[in-house]
Amino acid sequence: MAKKKRQRISYVLPLANSPGGHRLGVNGLAFDEDRSILYTGGRDGVVCAWDIDLDAQNAPSYTDKEPTHTFRRQVQAHTHWVNDIVLVKNSLGLVSASSDVTVKLWRPHGHETTHAYTIGSHSDYVKCLATPSATSNWVASGGLDHKINLWDLAGGGNTLQIDIGKAENVVKGSIYTLRAKGSLLASGGPESVARLWDVRSGRSITKLVGHTDNIRDILISDDEDTILTASSDQTIKVWSVTAGRCIHTLTMHNDSVWSLYSSDPNLAVFYSGDKSGLVAKTDTRRAMEIDDGVSVAVCQEHDGISRVLPVGNSVWTATSSSSVNRWLNVDTELEIETPPSSPHDERAKSPEGRSSLHPDDAVNPPVVNGTTNGAVNGLPTNGLDSKKRIPYSAVLRVSNTAVHPGRRYLGRHPTSSSSNLRKASEVINADDLSVVVPIRGQPVETIEGQNGLIKHVMLNDKKRILTLDTAGEVVLWDLLKCIQIKSFGRRHLDEVVPEVNNSESVANWCAVDTKTGKITVMLEENYAFDAEVYADELDLNDKLSFRDDQRINLGKWVLRNLFSNLLDEEIRRDEEYRTNLQITPPPPASGLIRPGAPTSITLPGSVGATPMVSPGTMTTPRAPNGPGLVPPTPGLAIGAATPGFSPLTTTLTSTAEESADAVDGNSRPTQPTPTTATITDPSSDYFSRNSSAHNQSEDSSDSNKIPDTPGGGDNSQHALATPTSPTEERKKGIFGKKFSGMAFPKKLARTSTEVAKTPMITQEEKSDTASVKSSEKEERVIEDNFYGVVQRIRQEYEDHLEHKPGEALPPGITPSLPNETPVLTPPPHTTIIIQEDNPESGGLADQYRGEIGELGEKSEVDILEKIAPTWLGELLLRNQIPYKDTIKVSFILQPWENLLPSIASPDGNARLNANRMLRAKKIMAYIAERIEAPADPEHPNPDGTDALKPEEYLELYCQGRKVDPNITLASLRVHLWRTGGDVVLYYKTNGRKELRVPHPSEVPTRDESEEATGVVR
Repeated sequence: MAKKKRQRISYVLPLANSPGGHRLGVNGLAFDEDRSILYTGGRDGVVCAWDIDLDAQNAPSYTDKEPTHTFRRQVQAHTHWVNDIVLVKNSLGLVSASSDVTVKLWRPHGHETTHAYTIGSHSDYVKCLATPSATSNWVASGGLDHKINLWDLAGGGNTLQIDIGKAENVVKGSIYTLRAKGSLLASGGPESVARLWDVRSGRSITKLVGHTDNIRDILISDDEDTILTASSDQTIKVWSVTAGRCIHTLTMHNDSVWSLYSSDPNLAVFYSGDKSGLVAKTDTRRAMEIDDGVSVAVCQEHDGISRVLPVGNSVWTATSSSSVNRWLNVDTELEIETPPSSPHDERAKSPEGRSSLHPDDAVNPPVVNGTTNGAVNGLPTNGLDSKKRIPYSAVLRVSNTAVHPGRRYLGRHPTSSSSNLRKASEVINADDLSVVVPIRGQPVETIEGQNGLIKHVMLNDKKRILTLDTAGEVVLWDLLKCIQIKSFGRRHLDEVVPEVNNSESVANWCAVDTKTGKITVMLEENYAFDAEVYADELDLNDKLSFRDDQRINLGKWVLRNLFSNLLDEEIRRDEEYRTNLQITPPPPASGLIRPGAPTSITLPGSVGATPMVSPGTMTTPRAPNGPGLVPPTPGLAIGAATPGFSPLTTTLTSTAEESADAVDGNSRPTQPTPTTATITDPSSDYFSRNSSAHNQSEDSSDSNKIPDTPGGGDNSQHALATPTSPTEERKKGIFGKKFSGMAFPKKLARTSTEVAKTPMITQEEKSDTASVKSSEKEERVIEDNFYGVVQRIRQEYEDHLEHKPGEALPPGITPSLPNETPVLTPPPHTTIIIQEDNPESGGLADQYRGEIGELGEKSEVDILEKIAPTWLGELLLRNQIPYKDTIKVSFILQPWENLLPSIASPDGNARLNANRMLRAKKIMAYIAERIEAPADPEHPNPDGTDALKPEEYLELYCQGRKVDPNITLASLRVHLWRTGGDVVLYYKTNGRKELRVPHPSEVPTRDESEEATGVVR
């Protein structure tokens, strides 16, 4: 039987409402030319769409104070960074690659625009995407797992996989960039080698060796013969596929080159951005050799250029900032400004003249043929011509062997080249040391981003968290209520932590990260229910009555309120089902009526190897549902421990809550259940008009029937197993007992040989009966998901009507009461994410994403029943959490300076252990029982000291410090004891009450002490 995959439930705290935009850096840009839509993919996992008004940008009256972008929509596509985006299917879809190891498709113009569908995954971060054309049916993805995958956009899944590590025996085989053209696919990465592949066969064509560092971007010409590669070695290389070698090395950048872009079929004009934030435009259209081309510094960003994208007469840049800038483009066909005769003359210019040189006035596309009254940028043109020119200070040297364009005496005639006239002394000259001044000093427009969270600190109470955002603001959050508590302004995070932290020690019940700019709280079955807090320490608005020292489970509390809408809908469905069931009883279990069939069949005694157990003999453990009942808190016993390293195993007897936990401990079935994946049908088309409606109708219809579980035929082996202990028998529940004796197929095979002499009609009747019961067994296969809990509840109803037809059906859903899980009201826009362990990708794959305000809708409930884990259903519908052994702390009690009697056993053992959540005042009560005689109700003390509680006249000390009565053993060990070994506590009286040593017969017994104080010797 396949093991159920691990599942995780996460919720994302909503930040302040905003019109849209990214909260962290932007890694991807794409533009839909037909609809004038700019798409951005950010490190917050969000893909945004923006309407761009190109006509307004080109209007003569346009000013940079008027924004030309409008927020269109966005989708939270991923749970980690979006590393690349690409438009597919004539811009009807957008594919994104993420560090959450998935490749997803978003249809911004389809019926469903709020979700992105998973089309594939890697086993490590997915770094890049490529598609050969706008109409192609496939997209390629490359990741840090050394693999290139081709995904069919028509729903065919993975059509080709190239494992570079195996195919080429490469150690540094991570893929950082991909580019596709026709059937040619180029890849690059930290191997410093560009590899070419044939996508039809997956075979390697050739490799281009020459770079000395990571290859970050690649361009391919339309004829598939010229390739440009950008590298972290600060160079851009031009390769000839036919020659199989590098034909030019361009060195216009002085830092790692991260991004390339070109829309020119021959790559004669291309843009490049580097780590320092410089964007360069290189034009070789009028040059005989690439060295003779013109490279101009267009703009300078504050951060490295992740993507550069020219649109119209503008250039958009994406960086590690959450904002995206638009810069005016540069016309590289203009003449270059005449350089000064020498660097000395350039330095000799007056400061007034240099300050009047405004880069943005030099070139302003579209090109306008006019005069500047004999001046450019306010400086004389020496009478050469009156056209606008490219500033000399913005021109970059294309390569180390190229002459600076401004010093070429022959100008830029296409039929001549200055390379033949270059002297050795011209390779390096003093002008190369001048500072490059980009033509555009400021962006003309900015798509403003928002402030995202970049750092966090979990406080000791495990209920609050401090965060730091990109603006430097420190904020305190409540993880239970999902709201902001307080803002501390712009301060250092480490300075605020001591101000708000406390000395509590609470077990970890969740994991928290801020990698998408928001607080994401993650819960898993193995630790979600480990943390408890005392109810009297919580700030609750409702006037609820709690038992003394009642504890509340944090994970249980949060999940109960996050899924309250789901629970309400399940209760409504349950009431409707019970009503219909009582009106129309279920059909007989046999379900098969044959003419002339006997009313009963006596089976041979050998068949009953495993006795049948009458269903309904055990009641399903339920949570208390009376208004005044409060469930007891388990595990507050103190057990005696032997001296040294071998403590006694004495423990507190199981309480009602522990018994309920034990029922759920290992009773969940492990049958694999088909999950409702986002896109798994190979025949589905991501771009079909009716695909969304079709999938929705399928989900709706599937919710009304019990789906077959794969592998159900193997259950006979498990059905033969008999519980080996009463505890396991109790864990199996009612239907576990019933199925334990229903493994008919294997037993019938053995029985048919033993009763061969029986009449033929008996064999036929017996075979029919076995077939019917086997069919009944198959119908009662329980799914290993949320719906499986619903199935068990409904089967209990049917058994109840079968064996107790005259009695009313009791409700099978027994949710927790408000005094167990007080009502919280998290914001309705809090996002819920359910993920499942994906062994193929080595991580977790998203299965569901929605907001808590939507969880009560019928369609959402149908999906959640199939996807949500069983343990969530047990918690919400049964009020049961997985059983887990109690963590205990060992300690030693000694009288302070022997002023009080010792409580050690006759053999001198004073070593005890107790639940880590036991409060110090319970230890004081334990001490008081043994050193003080009980009060005489007939002769009370006249001073009224009999009414004092033990914590009012006794004191505990640890490491010389007085212990607070409400501190727990866990907090005491962490914050006061602060070392290994057993905690040593000293007790003394404060003098408020005169103690009378009890007679040995007055000392409570072990059971009496356990009942009164929770302390066990």
